[in-house]
Amino acid sequence: MQKIYNPNKNNWSEILKRPTQTVADIEENVLTVFNEIKTEGDQAVQRYTKKFDKVDLDAILVGSEEIEEAKKLIDQNLKDAIQLAKSNIEKFHAAQKTDKVSIETTIGVKCWQEKRPIQKVGLYIPGGTAPLFSTILMLTVPANLAGCKEIVLCSPPNKEGKIHPAILYAANLCGVTKICKVGGIQAIAGMTFGTETIPSVYKIFGPGNQFVTVAKQLATKFGVAIDMPAGPSELLVVADDTADASFVASDLLSQAEHGKDSQVILVSTSKEMMNEVEKEVAKQLAVLPRKEIAEGAISNSKLIYVEDDQKAIRLINEYGPEHFIVCAKNEDFYIDNVTNAGSVFIGNYTPESAGDYASGTNHTLPTNGYAKQYSGVNLDSFMKSMTFQKISKQGIQNIGKAIELMAEAEGLQAHKNAVTLRLDSLK
Repeated sequence: MQKIYNPNKNNWSEILKRPTQTVADIEENVLTVFNEIKTEGDQAVQRYTKKFDKVDLDAILVGSEEIEEAKKLIDQNLKDAIQLAKSNIEKFHAAQKTDKVSIETTIGVKCWQEKRPIQKVGLYIPGGTAPLFSTILMLTVPANLAGCKEIVLCSPPNKEGKIHPAILYAANLCGVTKICKVGGIQAIAGMTFGTETIPSVYKIFGPGNQFVTVAKQLATKFGVAIDMPAGPSELLVVADDTADASFVASDLLSQAEHGKDSQVILVSTSKEMMNEVEKEVAKQLAVLPRKEIAEGAISNSKLIYVEDDQKAIRLINEYGPEHFIVCAKNEDFYIDNVTNAGSVFIGNYTPESAGDYASGTNHTLPTNGYAKQYSGVNLDSFMKSMTFQKISKQGIQNIGKAIELMAEAEGLQAHKNAVTLRLDSLK
């Protein structure tokens, strides 16, 4: 890990640069896949599945027999763990429900807001070297609480043409309506345009690699909404002498093992803590099963020393981490002053892994600095706010003149007439 001491503010953007390609670098490839799937449907999906996933599928859709087989392959202890996580996620997201907002803005003018579910949603669940079945809980639980009618799940098949049994088990447990064996760009394109097998959806959720992230962004050009541009995982830890170096190192490595394009950063007001964490990272890395992947991410990562908490929080807000862990004596300062972060973990006994699995918060979060303007997935992500109004005779008399004057000032005579006719009818 690269060590940096008291970086000049003018250099922060370069120091905090993510190890990812830009949209422009890969958009042309993504658009090619999109165009072919739009015109050829399942045929193009299967062609790209063979090219990217190295498997020739007979069918895209997962059948009931595969789901039943998957149930038998899951250990009961894991089933119990999944149920615990599901329960906590349900509790936290159910608590996010809000009542109808209603007010009479003027006598006779009643306005209110109600929320409605997005009817059709698509979930992208990464497979590959780490089948993220936990993401299914994070997305299907709020989708069901919101009342979404159709939940389509896409996940890449392995070389045998199967989806990991834990993904199938969690999807079935959580009420997914259709499961498709398709990953990457072709999955996002399939849910964008619809094919003979893959339904089109109104909004796409879920993390993925850089190609999936760009594909989701491209989907918005074709009338499909997305949760956020959620790309390679990242973590920033702020730690002082009150932190436990072995805990900090374990948190950094927990994100580094996601992928070689992940990034982890330690910001510290203690040079001694930085040195201890560096030693612990090397020690723990040596015995990790995913050592090679974690090493790739660690090579992109940094240990940054700053003089005080004030400079640290400015640097952190400039970076806008997906995950932010606070292991510092002055934790309230960081809680009160952080403005850009996807999810915050506080104290030595709050590992980022807890949010990934079972504490109840959602782990689908904005990456690549998008925490500056995006929220993580929550109950409202699966809903739309609709406004309503009802105006009485007295109400239109109370606000009619103002509407006429404003419409006339903007040169919109028909707008004015719509009010004038009503006012004249009441004379």
